[in-house]
Amino acid sequence: MIPKVFREVIDLGDGREISIETGKLAKQAHGSVVVQSGKCMLLCTVVSNYKQADVDFLPLTVDYREKFAAAGRYPGGFFKREARPSDGEVLTMRLVDRVLRPLFPKDYHSETQVMIQLMSHDDDVMPDAMAGLAASAAIQLSDFPFECPISEARVGRVNGEFVINPTRAQLAESDIDMMIGASADSVMMVEGEMDEISEEEMTEAIKFAHEAIKVQCEAQVKLAEAFGKKEVREYEPEREDADLAKKIHDMAYDKVYAVARAASAKHERSAAFNEIKEEIKASFTEEEQEDFGGLISKYYSKAEKAAVRDLTLNEGLRLDGRKTDEIRPIWCEVDYLPSTHGSSIFTRGETQALATVTLGTSREANQIDMPSYEGEERFYLHYNFPPFSTGEARPIRGTSRREVGHGNLAQRALKGMVPEDCPYTVRVVSEILESNGSSSMATVCAGTMAMMDAGVQLKKPVSGIAMGLISDADSGKYAVLSDILGDEDHLGDMDFKVTGTADGITACQMDIKVKGLSYEILVNALKQAREGRLHILGKITETIETPNTDVKDHAPTMVSRRIPNEFIGALIGPGGKVIQEMQKETETTIVINEDPVTEEGIVEILGVGSKGIDAVMAKIDALLFKPTVGSVYEVKVIKMLDFGAVVEYTEAPGNEVLLHVSELAWERTENVSDVVNMGDVFDVKYFGIDSRTRKEKVSRKALLPKPEGYVARPPRDDKRSGGRDNNRGRDNRGRDNRRDDRKPREDK
Repeated sequence: MIPKVFREVIDLGDGREISIETGKLAKQAHGSVVVQSGKCMLLCTVVSNYKQADVDFLPLTVDYREKFAAAGRYPGGFFKREARPSDGEVLTMRLVDRVLRPLFPKDYHSETQVMIQLMSHDDDVMPDAMAGLAASAAIQLSDFPFECPISEARVGRVNGEFVINPTRAQLAESDIDMMIGASADSVMMVEGEMDEISEEEMTEAIKFAHEAIKVQCEAQVKLAEAFGKKEVREYEPEREDADLAKKIHDMAYDKVYAVARAASAKHERSAAFNEIKEEIKASFTEEEQEDFGGLISKYYSKAEKAAVRDLTLNEGLRLDGRKTDEIRPIWCEVDYLPSTHGSSIFTRGETQALATVTLGTSREANQIDMPSYEGEERFYLHYNFPPFSTGEARPIRGTSRREVGHGNLAQRALKGMVPEDCPYTVRVVSEILESNGSSSMATVCAGTMAMMDAGVQLKKPVSGIAMGLISDADSGKYAVLSDILGDEDHLGDMDFKVTGTADGITACQMDIKVKGLSYEILVNALKQAREGRLHILGKITETIETPNTDVKDHAPTMVSRRIPNEFIGALIGPGGKVIQEMQKETETTIVINEDPVTEEGIVEILGVGSKGIDAVMAKIDALLFKPTVGSVYEVKVIKMLDFGAVVEYTEAPGNEVLLHVSELAWERTENVSDVVNMGDVFDVKYFGIDSRTRKEKVSRKALLPKPEGYVARPPRDDKRSGGRDNNRGRDNRGRDNRRDDRKPREDK
């Protein structure tokens, strides 16, 4: 039986459409949709267990995978099967998770899985921009308790005009690349990179994307109604006790407020809060503690959050005693590590990042091999967050999604300031050594200084700051917090990270937890962030004002050289013999690429010190050397022959030419050694290609005076009688003149 298919179409306004379809695939999932734009198709399925898990959080897993078959390709590597997710896939998972998670009830703890798969790829459609739409649409068709439909959209700006879900080609020309996640009523998530735009321009881009998202949310509602909206499932809610909540609030609030107001350090403050919590728990009998379970801890956390928020809203003070717009003390240092190509330390309060820079050739570029995109990165940043940075001991099980996300944010913040003509592949690694608030922004600052220390000629230095927001809808009060602590991260209504130069924003990441945040508050928050960002930028430039003019003595110098396409093979040599010997002799690394436009060879020479690089450049010069007709060149004899000497141009070693015996001297020369010997250096004149021999001709005698009475030998007459072309009386019959009836020789 042919299944009944339900479909809604979203008009993007420029001839493009997005369709949402259900009823054909994956019907045993609790909700499934196929989202399509052009030839790009995403299948999203959602499943949630009916039994609550024995945890105090939502065990939500968002999984996004791109199938290589979707692009008609095989997976790379030895095993021809998709394996662990790529960084690009992980970043898409994070984007979707951050918007979905807050919309589930806080007491819903059933294991929930959202799986999004790229099943068909279109070069003109970027699939990650539709992943949030697919996830939300599938949930709308399920019976999950979920607050409202959401969607995500990418916004770019090409030639001053905003574009929703631009193509990759359009994105290459855009000065904005932002992903916005929102419901019909509220913006919830923003992440992206920009080309030094203003706070007002960023806000306008968010507004533009939100209008498109409203249309996508409406389409989900229509699809769910047509399909048949399911009743929301019943689940066992968390136990609540209003009397207990009030009792604990009354016991904890004033004490927590006093500790928060005391402006103590992180560990001291944590110990004081823990002491209050244990004191409250001790006031209950063992039977009461067992009966109330985790309610005591839950209600204490609520009381602590309320006290800290009230301190900030009422007195403008924060946990460490700072005012709302005050930045923690900063100290910086560069050139800390003696053997790296560049290094720096950035410490802000109790957050510390140690960054290193490594310079390499295009061979060290980061290769990206995804079904939706193939390419390479000549600048990339890796972020590591070891457990000791927060005073914890826990197992390390590979790179976490958080590390991928934070590293990507810092990379996007900095990459626009790396010059396009930077000859190096640049790798920045940030090691977080201490963490109490925004280690990703510390990474941006440390990365800036480390690259400047390494001699990377950044266009402008970049700094970053993490901001928070505490608001009270009833009173209308709100406070924007600059340079938030780790404790302030989770108790606020918004946390956002902004990076930029003195002239504008280069990247941002924003999570908004409060509904209906006004754009006025958002703009004010962004402007306060700019003031903090400039303050931090001042500390960076006090430490290192401009990039070092040269790389360090132990760091490699990179020189690039273009050569005509026809010389690439000669430089490589048979089986790579020439280039390998050259690298060994000069102690350099040589990489040859072909310009896809001009088809020229781009030779990258990487070496420590100038001696080896100069030697390679000399060999290339010799390879490319072309003598000019009529010019005089110094040569050296490198081989003696019976009919002349092989000479080498001294300004182009390895470039050889035959000096014929007849061009040695005006007098008749019986033996070449009578005139020149091995190693002799003298001048010759270049005559170009000889019309008779079709070979290059040089002459020594042309630079010598003619002897007195010299008589030139008459030229040979090739047409004289008895020449090679004469028949000389022979029978001129060729083999083809044999008689056709000649019998073949009989075998004996």
